[in-house]
Amino acid sequence: MNHITENLLSVISDWTGAFSGAFSIRENGSCSQMRSTEHIKIEPKRDAPGLEIHVLPGTKGETVSIPACVSQGGIDDLVYNDFFIGEGADVTIVAGCGVHNDSNEPARHSGIHHFYLGKNAHVLYKEKHVGSGDGSGKRSIDPVTEATLAEGAVLEMDTSQIGGVDDTNRTTRATLAANAKLYIHERLLTDGVQQAKTDFKVFLNGEDAGVDLISRSVAKGKSQQFYRSCIEGNTRCTGHSACDSIIVDAGKVIASPQLVANSGDAALIHEAAIGKIAGEQLLKLQTLGLTLEQAEAKIVEGFLK
Repeated sequence: MNHITENLLSVISDWTGAFSGAFSIRENGSCSQMRSTEHIKIEPKRDAPGLEIHVLPGTKGETVSIPACVSQGGIDDLVYNDFFIGEGADVTIVAGCGVHNDSNEPARHSGIHHFYLGKNAHVLYKEKHVGSGDGSGKRSIDPVTEATLAEGAVLEMDTSQIGGVDDTNRTTRATLAANAKLYIHERLLTDGVQQAKTDFKVFLNGEDAGVDLISRSVAKGKSQQFYRSCIEGNTRCTGHSACDSIIVDAGKVIASPQLVANSGDAALIHEAAIGKIAGEQLLKLQTLGLTLEQAEAKIVEGFLK
């Protein structure tokens, strides 16, 4: 493992020299380290690049870490990871990708994740994406998440991409059975001429299923963001989404929220707001001794927490 990969790991997965619990570290298109535990089994896929992760029923308090790093240009890494979470399990999954590029060739990582949560299972999924390097080659990260939640299952997704990624296409699909819950908190920052596309679609198929989707983003420089979400309620269910964006400089944000109620018992709500930082907020911080740039940075930092 090279020092660039170690630096990326320290950012995306709180790397301290070694992971605890089950883990697999992917470096430049191949697995560099892997470990299973008594209750969590990690195996290479037989038909495609990637992993099968099996969490045994009833597993409690354990963590699975699956970071992926690209540390040079000229690499287009595609990986498929399937998670099978047993009935009644309660685990944390730490994922994320770092792309470092000092060359003039593009570098890209695409992670295709499928989650299958058994009855009454609970997963806290943490994902962080970051780009770095001084090269002119594009740094791209294109994550796809597809989740199937059985009755009573709960999936909490905490995802962030805070700077350094030139181009990203983020796709999330989820299907929920009765009493299943999905909570998503997304944070996104673009700058320069970067571009980000986000596409959520959630199907609430079981009675009393629910989703709460919170997306916060900041578009700086001349960057562009395209946000699309759709919550489809097909029975008695609850759905809420909130898309809040701040534009700094000449950034651009296009938001297209959609609610589809195929049942009179579906209660669906969407909130959206796009705007610039309020002048009085900047003035207040400047009176405390901050420069304009420092005041903007402080507000953005707090907004993306």
